[in-house]
Amino acid sequence: MTRKPLNEILNLPIPEPEIYRLAESVPEPLVNWYRQNARALPWRENPEPYRVWVSEIMLQQTRVEAVKPYYRRFLEALPDAAALANAPEEQLMKLWEGLGYYSRARNLQKAARQIMERHGGKLPPSYELLLDLAGFGEYTAGAVASIAFGIPVPAVDGNVLRVFSRLLAADSDIMAPAVRRGYRSLLLETMPQSCPGDYNQALMELGATLCAPNGPPSCADCPLSHLCRAYAGGNPTAFPVKAPKKERRVEEKTVFVVISPEGVLLRQRPNEGLLAGLWEFPWEEGRLGREAAARLLEKWGVVPRKIRTLRPARHIFTHMEWRMEGVLAVCEKILPPEGMRLVTWEEMETVYTVPSAFSAFQKAALAAKEELP
Repeated sequence: MTRKPLNEILNLPIPEPEIYRLAESVPEPLVNWYRQNARALPWRENPEPYRVWVSEIMLQQTRVEAVKPYYRRFLEALPDAAALANAPEEQLMKLWEGLGYYSRARNLQKAARQIMERHGGKLPPSYELLLDLAGFGEYTAGAVASIAFGIPVPAVDGNVLRVFSRLLAADSDIMAPAVRRGYRSLLLETMPQSCPGDYNQALMELGATLCAPNGPPSCADCPLSHLCRAYAGGNPTAFPVKAPKKERRVEEKTVFVVISPEGVLLRQRPNEGLLAGLWEFPWEEGRLGREAAARLLEKWGVVPRKIRTLRPARHIFTHMEWRMEGVLAVCEKILPPEGMRLVTWEEMETVYTVPSAFSAFQKAALAAKEELP
């Protein structure tokens, strides 16, 4: 089967050889810039395979500054694959609390157990074997293989796609699978063999700092501006091109923060689906209003001495948005209804993992605790 030319895949008016010549001109100035300007990040201090892997999983869909304290705390508690493989789920989830996308943590542990069973407790120095581990897609396998083991394979994320779509002034949809494969093929064939890890990190660094997604890029400081077709055309913010996202589904909920001197009422989410197995403040669909909320508390057998509404909150998932009203019920004593659990104040902070979707209500609970007798 004849391969479709790259200029057709990327919808470019320049011939394929010119695309490859441009890509081959990128590594030298970019890596030199990276080695002089790279941010000091804890996972770069010692790029040992386990450390690189943990950082890459944490950094998926999470800002660098938000990850730093989690990363340090995680490595102190679980310093290697053996510790991660044997960690109780409650400890793992608590270490991950606030990072979101909890399936990442579960896949991290699943992969650690595979590493113990298949590879003697060490990540394998092979792109193909890494790709066979839980939670390892092409990007993660490429990042770990190149940074930790020096294997010349690309790690194509949103930053890399943005940098290259601007370099080429390519108006093809970067979310289209064929386009992403085209960029990966281009990078694979033009990777510097001597420093693939630095090159991949340099592309990510450039996309996270100078060639950033929000606001105009800092083209005057960019080491690739002399190569960049979007910069030459005066329209770098026109790239990358993405198909419009589907509108998020909106769900309205009424969240109950039921507290007493003994603790807080929580319930566990189902073991499958969104936020699987985590603990949440009980809620009901829709905006109930104060009277309906009071009736529901009565149905649960909860007898508050004081009820008040809380500030509304919202949480945005990838395809869905929760808009939440809050009700605070302060009780002398709580007999947990069926399916719920009264956890102590200490347990809520040290044992039970409450996802960040409910962080506003967790803060409200802790603030109200100070008012308890």
